[in-house]
Amino acid sequence: MYLTSPLNECNLNVENEIKKNVRDVVDFPKKGIVFKDITPILKIPKLCTAIINELSNLLDKEVTHVVGVESRGFLFGFPLSIENNIPFVLIRKKGKLPYKTVGVDYDLEYGQASIEMNIDDIGPSDKVIIHDDLLATGGTAVAAAKLIAKQGAEVVGFSFLVELEFLNGREKLKMFTKKINSIVKY
Repeated sequence: MYLTSPLNECNLNVENEIKKNVRDVVDFPKKGIVFKDITPILKIPKLCTAIINELSNLLDKEVTHVVGVESRGFLFGFPLSIENNIPFVLIRKKGKLPYKTVGVDYDLEYGQASIEMNIDDIGPSDKVIIHDDLLATGGTAVAAAKLIAKQGAEVVGFSFLVELEFLNGREKLKMFTKKINSIVKY
C-alpha cells in the first residue's frame, strides 16, 4: 500500500494515512487477537516524516528524555528524540542489554513479560515521555512508567501511534500523567 492522498506534506492527513496503511493480522500472536501491524507504514518515508512532525508537535518543552519500548517504540521514538535534540533511552526485554540494568515484571493481555533499562540512563530530575507504537490494555506502558519511577525520574507524557480505545488502556496511564497522546484511535 502507498499513500492515497497527494505526496505534498501540506495535504497529508496523517491520521487518515496511518489508518489506510495499518494492516490487521487476525489471530496473532494468538487466536482471538487482531494485531495492528504498522510495518506497512515504514515503506512510506513521507508518512514517516509526517508522523515524526506530528509527534514533535505534541511534545512538551519540559521533556528531557524520550523512552522507547522494545521494539516498535524504537521506530518513531528514536527519530523523535533526534528531531528534538533529546536523549533517547531504550527499554528492552529482560536480558537484552549488556550493561547493569534495573527491571520490572508485568502482565500482558496474552502472557507475562519482563523489561529492563540501563541503570544509568535516567535519574532524578529527568522528565520523560514514553513512546510506543500501540496502546492496548496499557500493561507495557504502565510497566515502563514504573521502571522510570524506580529510577527517580518523572513520566510527563505518553505517546502512541495507535490506540485501541475499547481496551481502556488510557485509564491505567492516568495515574502517572494526564498527557497521553495517540495519533490514531480505533
